[in-house]
Amino acid sequence: MSKGHVLIIEDDKSILNFLAISMKTNGYEYEIAEDGLTGISKFLNNKPEIILLDLGLPDIDGLEVIKQVRLTSKLPIIVISSRGQDMEKVEALDLGADDYLTKPFSINELFARIRVAMRNAHPNEKVEQVFELDGLKIDFERRLVSVDNEQIHLTPIEYKILELLVRNSGKVLTHTFIQNEIWGYSEYGEHQSLRVFMANIRRKIEHDTTKPRFIITEVGVGYRFVEN
Repeated sequence: MSKGHVLIIEDDKSILNFLAISMKTNGYEYEIAEDGLTGISKFLNNKPEIILLDLGLPDIDGLEVIKQVRLTSKLPIIVISSRGQDMEKVEALDLGADDYLTKPFSINELFARIRVAMRNAHPNEKVEQVFELDGLKIDFERRLVSVDNEQIHLTPIEYKILELLVRNSGKVLTHTFIQNEIWGYSEYGEHQSLRVFMANIRRKIEHDTTKPRFIITEVGVGYRFVEN
């Protein structure tokens, strides 16, 4: 039984072959496109469940592919690119990519992120009202948070940020996205305020703030809540 239908949009033949073999070995159906326009066509006609996308394509920029896909679909997009600039990561994520890996990458990490992205794309119809993980418990209905059975106090904004991260578990949330969701607007100068809130949340929920278990900083990009 297939684990999912993957569309790989990549023009580097060595990486294409590597990904194709890895997909087959791990039980995924896949198809390939070596340029952006072909990728968009296969997305529209073949309805993949997830896209692995290189940004440096020979015809159109991968960012344009994200824009075109997001016109009609919310399917997961994981960007795999040699571009390592933070601003390009941020732009890809803000346009609607779900995750970002920089070449070279670990194939095990890629499959872990594929599993998370596909799980988030098909959530249970019933929204979980209580979240529990490694001593952290969040009762969304009552808006209560506890660590190791001890209730902790979060300010309203801290709670909203934590809930946003948990509800998007495994996904990189950019500074801009978080600010827009929490405050309704985004200004570059507000990034420092967000860092302060994140530090306070970590201090309250993490056992060791120097080695955070739950909230990971994606340097220059944003934050990710990690479950596994």
